[in-house]
Amino acid sequence: MSTPFVNRHIGPDDQQVATMLDRLGHPSLEALMDAAVPKSIRSTDPLHLPDAVDEERAAAEMRAMAGRNVPGEPMIGLGYHATVTPAVIRRNVREDPSWYTAYTPYQPEISQGRLEALINFQTMVADLAGLATAGSSLLDEGTAAAEAVALAFRANRLASGPFVVDADALPQTIDVVRTRAEGIGIEILVADLAAGLPDGDVSGVLIQYPGASGRIADIKPVIDAVHERGGLAVVAADLLALTVLEAPGALGADVVVGSAQRFGVPLFYGGPHAGFMAVREGLERQLPGRLVGVSVDAEGRPAYRLALQTREQHIRRDKATSNICTAQVLLAVTAGMYAVHHGPDGLRAIAGDIHDLAGRAAASLRGAGLELVNDTFFDTLQVRVSGRAAEVVAAARAEEGHLRLVDADTVGISFGETAGAPTLRALHTAFGVTPVAVQPADGLPPALRRTTDFLTHPVFNTHHNETSMLRYITRLAHRDYALDRGMIPLGSCTMKLNATTEMEPISLAGFAHLHPFVAAESADGYRELIEQLESWLAEVTGYDRVSIQPNAGAQGEFAGMLAIRNYHRANGQDQRDVCLIPSSAHGTNPASAVMVGMKVVVVKSNDDGTVDLDDLRAKCEQHAGTLAAIMVTYPSTHGVYEETITELCDIVHEHGGQVYVDGANFNALLGYAQPGRFGGDVSHLNLHKTFCIPHGGGGPGVGPVAVRAHLAPYLPTHPLHPDADRREGTGATSAAPFGSAGILPISWAYIRMMGAEGLTRATAVAVLSANYVAARLGEHFPVLYRGESGLVAHECILDLRDISKETGVSVDDVAKRLIDYGFHAPTMSFPVAGTLMVEPTESEDLTELDRFCDAMIAIKDEIDRVAAGEWAVDASPLANAPHTSRALVGEWDRPYSRELAVFPSGISPDKYWPPVARIDQAFGDRNLVCACPPLEEYVE
Repeated sequence: MSTPFVNRHIGPDDQQVATMLDRLGHPSLEALMDAAVPKSIRSTDPLHLPDAVDEERAAAEMRAMAGRNVPGEPMIGLGYHATVTPAVIRRNVREDPSWYTAYTPYQPEISQGRLEALINFQTMVADLAGLATAGSSLLDEGTAAAEAVALAFRANRLASGPFVVDADALPQTIDVVRTRAEGIGIEILVADLAAGLPDGDVSGVLIQYPGASGRIADIKPVIDAVHERGGLAVVAADLLALTVLEAPGALGADVVVGSAQRFGVPLFYGGPHAGFMAVREGLERQLPGRLVGVSVDAEGRPAYRLALQTREQHIRRDKATSNICTAQVLLAVTAGMYAVHHGPDGLRAIAGDIHDLAGRAAASLRGAGLELVNDTFFDTLQVRVSGRAAEVVAAARAEEGHLRLVDADTVGISFGETAGAPTLRALHTAFGVTPVAVQPADGLPPALRRTTDFLTHPVFNTHHNETSMLRYITRLAHRDYALDRGMIPLGSCTMKLNATTEMEPISLAGFAHLHPFVAAESADGYRELIEQLESWLAEVTGYDRVSIQPNAGAQGEFAGMLAIRNYHRANGQDQRDVCLIPSSAHGTNPASAVMVGMKVVVVKSNDDGTVDLDDLRAKCEQHAGTLAAIMVTYPSTHGVYEETITELCDIVHEHGGQVYVDGANFNALLGYAQPGRFGGDVSHLNLHKTFCIPHGGGGPGVGPVAVRAHLAPYLPTHPLHPDADRREGTGATSAAPFGSAGILPISWAYIRMMGAEGLTRATAVAVLSANYVAARLGEHFPVLYRGESGLVAHECILDLRDISKETGVSVDDVAKRLIDYGFHAPTMSFPVAGTLMVEPTESEDLTELDRFCDAMIAIKDEIDRVAAGEWAVDASPLANAPHTSRALVGEWDRPYSRELAVFPSGISPDKYWPPVARIDQAFGDRNLVCACPPLEEYVE
């Protein structure tokens, strides 16, 4: 009989659990949780979930669901296209835990591999867009376009008039832009730009290039016109088309956005995909999300790091330029590697083959007497069929091909990388025509053919054989630290096991290659998986309805706050626009509140980190007539179960507000308490934390929003939703109806294999592990906050402020020194500056927990030697960490030994060697370089 999956997922076995409980003085896990979790919020009813199954049964069920989806040949287009992921990239990036289990590269010294891969992505996007700087990815094309509209609005506040959106833009993009623009007061005017820019003042324009219809227009006159009126021009572009069409930047665009999906990233029923944004010179400091730059390390060598982090919402909070807290790193790496693998010539060839096929289809359909809507095209045609459109689409579906039903008289066809001669034959059958031998039509306007170079850097012109490509991917992976190497004890971010059985199904054809806008009957397996997952999430949270559309935690926050805003408006309470937020909150909270048009009022925290209820009452009284909501994280951002959470909810409800319980820390509640039952009206969850979707080096993620029944009518809708009843209403928050559907099998598998009892045990062991670490390290570093029981929740905060004041050793020094001991650092200076937040998770066994604690205790001993005067802080191993392999050779004039520098835990054949020394962050921001450096910079 196979071992239950719960015993595979949870690190400590029964004996180790008993050892840890003995250290804490509790006789059982249940006794520990009784002491830790306030009785006022404890659930008394068992969770109603299916019984747990083993890994083989779960895998078989997922294969069956995938088999009921019909990927066929996806020719719907609208920003989603068939692509081929080179096997060397699929196996060695997307399916390799050294890439998918890594964390966001906030510790750049141990992230050089993925940072270089992201520099490649940025360079690829900037080159193809023809602009100076590109970010390291956004969530999808629709939200990237919305971010660009907000960027243009911020950067050009003197401009007046509406922001004009191309009527030939992707319909989902138009809807996402409208949803986002309303909250921040930007008027959107959708107009047919074929006749030029509408008369009057405009603040900017969003142009699709090529259009959703496939039409390729000369966009320069519209760009020139908007510039003459003082506005900015945003172009939503197809990256593959830009290999043969002139770069938007060369035509005057200020911002270029889009999706990199067709660069080797599967359709995934809508996501996850890497959106992108590139900007002209002068706008780089307005970029939302993350930007990888080049700096130097302590040894004077080039090194990569995240640049301009003061733009991040965790620092700027309600002044943030965006609420984005993540990126799509794994997908951006895939897309960038696709460009490295094919190079500029290979990309041109792929684009040429696709255009040639579209030209053959255009000529043959015209030759058969059918009318094409547009004479210009890259890969997309629209064909008039006089009332037969539904019939043609159905006939194509019978041949397992998916076409776009534009209207009763018009069918859309988009060709991708997998289409070929059989595709043409199936099309002729669907249209009911006999093919005619004709010359392929040329749909590219001569004046718009690309003349500017792209991808000239050696990295895009070197690794075209598989040997070289495999070694390049592996070389970058070896520069990084991920969960496949060891523990990543990050507080607030939950880096736990991403089991192989959970991961494997995302590569099944039925899950990976389905277009998001296929007819409902072609996605029956996804429908079952999504409905089950949404119902399971509703059950465990105690809410009534769940939408999995938001494709990141911050998007879930936005969707939840949007539901609250629209609920108040529906009740005639438009004036309710004040959102209370505790001072300890995640930085995304105030940013999300501002994005839906709310005013942020901060509620004080007590010295112990809990919400100050006296200040809360005063703020509720002060804003009684305008109070919309409170956003509160539970367990708190400080890592404790606050005893007063139900009282907090009651106070806000008494004053007419709604309670948003941020579910970022739901992994400390699952099975023990349900926010929908202890006072919450809405929560978002992070499936990339509690429910095992891996962080992927900084993304993807999923942020479902869960609501009580009265807020259910205000959940996200989508103009192309397979359910007609969910097409109009609140609006879309993501480009696809189900967001990042392609990675939902991971969380489905986790819940299916754990069952209610396993999920509950995982929570208890996570709390046990955190308290064990707090008990061991509390003897050496003060633990900043504990609950009334003296226990923490799933994470603990180590307070280094007095230590730093006395010795000069900073949290940065400790974080970098941990690299020498073979660990990723805990979260630094969040939520309190000068502290480290540690979260061990339930997946690390006692041996690894003790190894981490031993390393921290050894580092405290090194700090004590600084305090005793044995080393000056600047000459200590802490200030000089991390130590690279170069420390083994050459002169050595430091007062500590080489052995202590590089082998503080003893000599091991498995030692991780950081590829660079400590990076100069300030230098990188002063000397911003965000593309592949010239080759000479790599030469010592």
